[in-house]
Amino acid sequence: MTGKVFLVATPIGNLGDMTYRAVEVLNSVDRIACEDTRHSSILLRHYDIHKPTFSYHKFNERKVAEEIVELAKNGENIAVISDAGMPIISDPGAILVSKLIECEVPFEVIPGASACVTALALSGINGSAFVFAGFLPEKHQERINYVTKLARAEATLIFYSACHDVNKDLADIFSVLGERKVAICNDITKKFEATFRGVLGEIDIPEPKGEFVIVVEGGALENELNSLPLEKHIEYYLNTGVTRMEAIKLVSKDRGLSKSEVYKMQLTDKK
Repeated sequence: MTGKVFLVATPIGNLGDMTYRAVEVLNSVDRIACEDTRHSSILLRHYDIHKPTFSYHKFNERKVAEEIVELAKNGENIAVISDAGMPIISDPGAILVSKLIECEVPFEVIPGASACVTALALSGINGSAFVFAGFLPEKHQERINYVTKLARAEATLIFYSACHDVNKDLADIFSVLGERKVAICNDITKKFEATFRGVLGEIDIPEPKGEFVIVVEGGALENELNSLPLEKHIEYYLNTGVTRMEAIKLVSKDRGLSKSEVYKMQLTDKK
């Protein structure tokens, strides 16, 4: 008989945020796959859960995903947890779920705490629609390109950020998006939880420590940009550091035109 795999959300800071159902599932499975077994041992001891654990992280994700599938096929029930929050959300898990679906192995998601949703509620910024953008890329130009692609979204934008990156992230986001309302949530649910609210370009974090979630007001840039002369529209994106080809591609998306139509309009404007 085939076993089942459980993706289990864990607290994002306060151990008291573990759900009853999550504890029941972790107590019922045969083994627990942990992003960091040492980190997870604190949670498991707190809830008096004594099950064999093994590592499942981004460096062994593909290999261990196959092993988890085989264990389930052999009848074992396996729980998967990350260091905090829901597996897959900026954590390992996506490869495993794809493999489970492919192999028709049953799996279940046990919901719980979420840093991005909690930060959105704390921010005071419109929560009717949002885009979870995760962590920014490491390289500067890739970061700028990434935020530029999000600039047209009217939905609230949510980024994760580490303490050593948060002020750099804020600066790069501001360089593309300009002045927008922002909330920076630090160490959510932990003892020294704090939320800093202000405007991009006017706020940074003194001596940042811990983990951060950056919540940025959505924009109505698309209509504003479309009212610009075509070359000014292209220049807007060029000023963010993208190539002319990339800028034309972004302009074509803004205006609902093909790239060839934008090229033709360019030629006409230059005559």
